[in-house]
Amino acid sequence: MRWLVLYLRCRGIPAASIAATTTVITAWTLWTIWSDTRQVGTELATLTIALLVAVTGGTLAGPDEALDRTASISWPPRRAIHLLVTLAALALLLALTLVTDTRFTPFELAVRDVIGLLGLTALGAAVLGAHRAWFLPLAGTLLALMFWSYQHTAVGRLISWPLQPADATAAALTAAALGLAGAVAHIVRGSAPRATDATLT
Repeated sequence: MRWLVLYLRCRGIPAASIAATTTVITAWTLWTIWSDTRQVGTELATLTIALLVAVTGGTLAGPDEALDRTASISWPPRRAIHLLVTLAALALLLALTLVTDTRFTPFELAVRDVIGLLGLTALGAAVLGAHRAWFLPLAGTLLALMFWSYQHTAVGRLISWPLQPADATAAALTAAALGLAGAVAHIVRGSAPRATDATLT
């Protein structure tokens, strides 16, 4: 139990949890006040999910990423569990809105976007480091918003996958591929060390 508490604290999970909860509450409140429809708009929902996964990026490594590569601890299973728990926690946070009038629905679309964007976050951690993991999901979401008006083209549909309807097969496959690629990269490689950490090792 003590190890778990230390793990949560060194990964900044309490702060990330507060930030994620605040993000959902803020989006929910704004939509409730300013919109007559009860289903949160696709653009706002996608941006909210991108912010959710972005704030969890910093939890994918401790203060010293190099320590997460030591052979004394079997890190891959812990990284896999961390990603699965993060996925479940974010999905649950969005699912809580289903008991209210203002909802992040269709819920399967929200889960699809969480999987894909969390995969981008994990990939960002593996390539850029946990401190920069937020870049890929936010950049991917901004590109999706920019190409949303070009969804009549194949390239536009591919890039704007987070905004596609819940029954869009290509979007589901893209999210699954990103989720799997990011998970494998992070589980196997871990978080890329900061430049200062790399010089010390």
